[in-house]
Amino acid sequence: MVEQYEDIIKITVPTPFPIGDVNTYLVKGDCLTLIDAGVRTEEAEAAFRAGIKEAGYQLSDIEQVVLTHHHPDHTGLLDHFNVDIYGHEYAKNWLSCNEPFMRWRNVFFGTLFKEFGIPVEMKEMAGNLEKTLRFGSERSRLSGFLKEGDRVPGLPDFHVFETPGHAQSHLVFFREKDGLLLAGDHILKTVSSNPLIEPPMEPGDERSKSLLQYQQSLKKMMDLDISRVMTGHGNDLTSIVPLLHRRFERQHERAMLVLAMLRRQPMTVFELCIRLFPEVYQKETGLTLSETVGQVDYLLDQGSIRIDRVEDGAIYYYGA
Repeated sequence: MVEQYEDIIKITVPTPFPIGDVNTYLVKGDCLTLIDAGVRTEEAEAAFRAGIKEAGYQLSDIEQVVLTHHHPDHTGLLDHFNVDIYGHEYAKNWLSCNEPFMRWRNVFFGTLFKEFGIPVEMKEMAGNLEKTLRFGSERSRLSGFLKEGDRVPGLPDFHVFETPGHAQSHLVFFREKDGLLLAGDHILKTVSSNPLIEPPMEPGDERSKSLLQYQQSLKKMMDLDISRVMTGHGNDLTSIVPLLHRRFERQHERAMLVLAMLRRQPMTVFELCIRLFPEVYQKETGLTLSETVGQVDYLLDQGSIRIDRVEDGAIYYYGA
């Protein structure tokens, strides 16, 4: 599906993920720029090529690619382009599946699973964290890194904002003259983005508290004069402040549910995860553990819970 908004063309392609279709954007500027690159499936590639043709272009017309973040449904077709690719520095290890980084990633999650209290006999759940990687880029490299305060190369009207939370590499691009925000997965119309657990960029660094990051990144957007949001999934938005207030309220309500559980008995992150997501925790390991530890991080930050004890490396929490 192709839609046009002034100098921006939205090309929507299918994904194999529950979130559904993903949006990519052709932006006309000093050079023709693709924002995000879909997912690596035959269906997505066919839809993308058809969309490019319908918009009056061909793949060879695209002069650069700019990424909102490194997740596979936004990077999967990168290997079809021999152009400059820009994104956050954190994305560099994921695009090329950097082997030392991937080894460090496995060590990181092994340690984290122990802290969460996941039994050794269930360690195969860690394999669920790998299942989406095959849909992303296999051999791409970033030509340059983007950070807070930069302007997008080739699109000087767009300012870069770092918005970690859903991904440690997440960026959004804001055009002040008309209030347009290219938001990636930072703000979606019908669902709140999942703040995901991801390893630090450097071995030995502490785990980022993704939910707290995500909330701070959302608050940053409330300070901008945004008139239109073009998102990574779903339809555009024209008013975000009431939506974000509702999401903050719902997040607090979810945390209060977890607090009530921990006031009844101390639990590990894994025990909480089983109670919160009994039907899907084994299938959707990354999503459910990320959601659960996000509630724990939120309550710790609020001073509402404390560490009760540590047994065999597993951390138990209780309601203060």
